[in-house]
Amino acid sequence: MVLNRVTYRRRLSYNTKSNKVHLCKTPGGKLVYHYSTKKTQVSKCGDCKRALRGIPAVRPAKLATLSKRVKTVSRIYGGTKCSGCVRARIVRAFLIEEQKIVAKVLKAQASKAKINLLGFKFQI
Repeated sequence: MVLNRVTYRRRLSYNTKSNKVHLCKTPGGKLVYHYSTKKTQVSKCGDCKRALRGIPAVRPAKLATLSKRVKTVSRIYGGTKCSGCVRARIVRAFLIEEQKIVAKVLKAQASKAKINLLGFKFQI
C-alpha cells in the first residue's frame, strides 16, 4: 500500500494565494507538490482600459528585470495609453486650438465692424 500523504516543500504552511500547488508524480513514482506561479495581468490603457499590445504580461519582479525597450512602445504615451486614445487626444488638442483661432478671428471681425459702424455715425 502506497502512502499518498504530501506535504508542502516550503516554510509557508497555509493555503494562501502565493502558496498554490498542484500534485505531480515524479519518474520514481513519488507524489510531490509543484508550486504554481500567479497568473499575470496584461497592461491596460489608462483611458479605455483595453489591453495594450506589444507589452509583455509578466509578474512585477520580472518586469523590473526587463529592459525599457521591451516595456514600452516607441510612441508618445507608449506603454500607458493605446494608439486609439493617443490619436483621439491629438485630434482633440488640434481642434481646441483651431476653435481658439476661429474665436479670435471672429472677435477681431466683430470689433472691426463695430469701429466701422461708429466711424460711420460720426461722419453724419
